[in-house]
Amino acid sequence: MKTNGIQKISQLFKQLHEINNEHIQLWTEYVLFTWQWWLGLGLTIIPWIVWVIYRKKDSTLRLLSAGFFMMFIASWLDSLGIQLGFWEYHYEVIPFIPAFIPWDLSLIPVMTMVVLQIKPHVSRYIKGFLFALIAAYAAEPFFIWVGLYNPFTWEHIYSLPIFFILYIVSHLLCYGKSYQPL
Repeated sequence: MKTNGIQKISQLFKQLHEINNEHIQLWTEYVLFTWQWWLGLGLTIIPWIVWVIYRKKDSTLRLLSAGFFMMFIASWLDSLGIQLGFWEYHYEVIPFIPAFIPWDLSLIPVMTMVVLQIKPHVSRYIKGFLFALIAAYAAEPFFIWVGLYNPFTWEHIYSLPIFFILYIVSHLLCYGKSYQPL
């Protein structure tokens, strides 16, 4: 027999399912095929096309290791921020994922990989700071300006150390000594 707490969790899952269905219906009616949706779709696909063309071919796997790390962490942190009520997104490319796919799965990882391969002898701390500065104080305000992102309690300054640390970890993944022949 279910305990009272388990029954309440089951009720919440049913409510969540109903809310998700309503969200998908509203997304289909008000978001799909708007200019903001097309912008999101373009920001999801175009950076990867550009990266595939211009990447340093012999470093592809190193760069992808860093890029996939950034994808995973960015998606996780983004979902956490949404669930904690720090921000919300409008005009999602796909309504089933509670995060902004163009940012988490395209712009952040591709931007990381590009910065990693440009001037590889420049200090990772300088590049990390510039990466964090651009992400927090150029990209985030742009997404607010076009109406895709709405921070409730989040400030750009909070993003700065997070982006810096994530870039440093990505740099260590990309340039670490773990890439040896099998």
